[in-house]
Amino acid sequence: MSDMTSILSGLPAEYRARLADLAQEISFPAEARLFNEGQHADRFWGIRSGSVALDMHVPGRNPAIIETLGSGRLVGWSWLFAPYVWQLGATAMGPVRAVEFDAAAVRDMCRSDPELGAAVGLWVAQVLSHRLHATRIRLLDLYGPAGSGPGR
Repeated sequence: MSDMTSILSGLPAEYRARLADLAQEISFPAEARLFNEGQHADRFWGIRSGSVALDMHVPGRNPAIIETLGSGRLVGWSWLFAPYVWQLGATAMGPVRAVEFDAAAVRDMCRSDPELGAAVGLWVAQVLSHRLHATRIRLLDLYGPAGSGPGR
């Protein structure tokens, strides 16, 4: 279960087992679409193996890949915030093994235990902060004027 520990590493130890009890093993074939931007966010995943590309719809262009997530990473944060709609899309880059969490069950658990809810909220906020930064950097790389990205 060490990969489950890795997936849930952003949570205090006392909450990892409770969340792990809700996890279901799942796999996705290469090129499977996990979700699309704008769809209802009713679950989320922790990657055991493989990688998932997060993308963003860009009118008049192909979707922009924002970030590629690998083993131990959380896929999805939109499930925690009403109206529970995916803000990005996601595709398996190759075969993916993951654990899947039912969003409503996790939200119910968080409501029934406010300390757990605060820990999950902070965990997801840290993931969200990282994703927003990655999105900004990627969009500057793709669409900003030459020399506008970080370190230039």
